[in-house]
Amino acid sequence: QVSVLYFARSAELAGLRSETLSVPRQITSLQLWEEIVKVHPRLAVIRDQVVFAVQQEYVLLGDQLLVLQPGDEVAIIPPISGG
Repeated sequence: QVSVLYFARSAELAGLRSETLSVPRQITSLQLWEEIVKVHPRLAVIRDQVVFAVQQEYVLLGDQLLVLQPGDEVAIIPPISGG
């Protein structure tokens, strides 16, 4: 189980700021995103703009293999608009 944190637009789309999800221990970043989108389908609209941070390390969506430990923190960071 990992702790998923949602920020800005991802929090709006998911309807919450954090939750705990059960995911495989070894998973690619893209598969992890797909698991999260299964729970919150509305997040699919930000797929091309989203960045993950796993244990505060940025991860791009793709086939990078992640080895997650129970309690790891996964942050969903959508694009931040400046002004």
